[in-house]
Amino acid sequence: MNFTEAPPRTLMQVYKMLPEGTLAELIDNSLIMSPAPQFIHQQIQKRLTRKLDELIEDKGLGWVIPAPFDVFLDNTGNAVQPDITVVLTSNPGKFEKSFYGVPDMIFEVLSPGNSNFDLVRKKALYEKFGVAEYWAVNPETKECFGYSLAIGRYNELKPAVASIDSPLLKASFFF
Repeated sequence: MNFTEAPPRTLMQVYKMLPEGTLAELIDNSLIMSPAPQFIHQQIQKRLTRKLDELIEDKGLGWVIPAPFDVFLDNTGNAVQPDITVVLTSNPGKFEKSFYGVPDMIFEVLSPGNSNFDLVRKKALYEKFGVAEYWAVNPETKECFGYSLAIGRYNELKPAVASIDSPLLKASFFF
């Protein structure tokens, strides 16, 4: 970090100064660091990304961005690196070096020791900011937990194994 001009005054400024590829998130103005994901986590993320590419990018409906990639939900205290970020072409957010705005769909692949973090804290954050659809996937069991936003609240979708049934995309797929 270079403090020759002026030291950072906010955690968001600190976050923006982190080296590229740093596995960190800023949630409710708290900086959270993460270790690199395990092999099975990466395999599930890769399979999901391929399927989503077929459904979305290949059809020109939007973009599918795997982690690490910064998503700035606001300009003050919330920047996340979802395992997979989906932004549809109709989304009013802006792509610069990162994405500024609220993605249409987010996928998190659970890791040992952080499943509660993804299923509670990040789910609440995504609901608060209005992410239309959120999926959490257990890489060990391939169980998928989905949530669809309706009138500002998440409705739980029917859990499935190795299967996503997306109301937003109006599509189902296996991975």
